[in-house]
Amino acid sequence: MTLQELQASKRDGRKIVAVVAWDFQTARILERAGVDLVSVGDSVGVNLWGREDPLDVTMGEMVLVCRAVRRGVTRALVSCDFPYGPLQDGPESALRAARRLVDEGGADIVKLDGAAAHLDAVAAVAAAGIPVFAQFGATPQSGERSETPDALVAQAKALEEVGASLLDFTHSGPVAGPQVVAAVSIPVLGGLGGGPWLDGRVRMIHRATGYDIRALDTPPDAYANVARMTFDAVSAYADDVRAGRQIKGA
Repeated sequence: MTLQELQASKRDGRKIVAVVAWDFQTARILERAGVDLVSVGDSVGVNLWGREDPLDVTMGEMVLVCRAVRRGVTRALVSCDFPYGPLQDGPESALRAARRLVDEGGADIVKLDGAAAHLDAVAAVAAAGIPVFAQFGATPQSGERSETPDALVAQAKALEEVGASLLDFTHSGPVAGPQVVAAVSIPVLGGLGGGPWLDGRVRMIHRATGYDIRALDTPPDAYANVARMTFDAVSAYADDVRAGRQIKGA
């Protein structure tokens, strides 16, 4: 998979499939399933490690997680998020961080949250030959947005003009979403708050598979209930151990 193929998908009307993941085994499964893009999100801090602050992830941690995913992916593109900090410290800091994610983490693309407020950083990274997945809309960094559709279209165009290769339009909605898609030539993806009006979708693996403690009590709106499957499997394992039976999983 290449950026050129993703851009051709937009032109040809083929939807792009992206999944957020953080580990080697999941990456291998996503690769086998044929997803186009594996996004290594800084959401790892809250969703995998149980931290309270979504911004409390370091550069070293993102490199480590990206490297694990990279080992499991050979065909799909791998995008890795900037943690909070390097983007806010200016273009030179952003470029150093991008190079580290590519050189040490193995990322094909770097993802910049709140990118519309940091056009100079996007330009610096893109000018160095590193593809940028630019996120705009509502992010942990920017908070809830209140921009009009026209303002969001202007942001998307500005990101494309400074060199972004992909856009992640968070909480696009059915009004601004189609307008942004039509206004730019690069693919526009989106997660929560998005819809079929975008060029493709991004979903966190835990959300897509129902891998969350809450799924034990309330069936999730997901493609599976991995939390329930895991609970049942561990309960059966515990029963075998306590009964003195041979266990499975050798």
